[in-house]
Amino acid sequence: MRDKLTKSDVKKIEEEIEYRKLVVRKEAIEAVKEARAHGDLSENFEYHAAKKDKNKNDSRIRYLERMLKTAIIVDDSSKDDEVGINNTVELYMEDDDEIETYRLVTSVRGSSIQGLISIDSPLGKAILGHKLNDRVYIQVNDNFGYYAIIKKIINTQNDENDELRKF
Repeated sequence: MRDKLTKSDVKKIEEEIEYRKLVVRKEAIEAVKEARAHGDLSENFEYHAAKKDKNKNDSRIRYLERMLKTAIIVDDSSKDDEVGINNTVELYMEDDDEIETYRLVTSVRGSSIQGLISIDSPLGKAILGHKLNDRVYIQVNDNFGYYAIIKKIINTQNDENDELRKF
């Protein structure tokens, strides 16, 4: 599994675990107790739904705890003129003759739909550590790749409004 996480990612995961243990779990247990009090459990949809919600929360807690145990902590600091984790980058895509904007993030937060590109993706691997105006080759697979030029690097580290992607 060995996800790469920044210290900020670890902090957010720990906060989610604490919230799920102290708030969500307590609510789920109460919902199960209340549904159980309604009588026959074999035909009690409320009870089965409450149990399912409780189990889903417990499963998420275990998943996050396992992620923390196996994570590799990566440094998200970078020089002002080089692409690092949590930097927003404008790339000129030579094949398309277009400029695209991406933010480089850890694998847990990657979401290409939202413009969040994982450092483990071909694009992320290619641009990480490069400087302004560097022309980089993005190797997608053995048969395909393309060139991009780094046009702008914006330091967007430590944005507290970021959320971890929900699985």
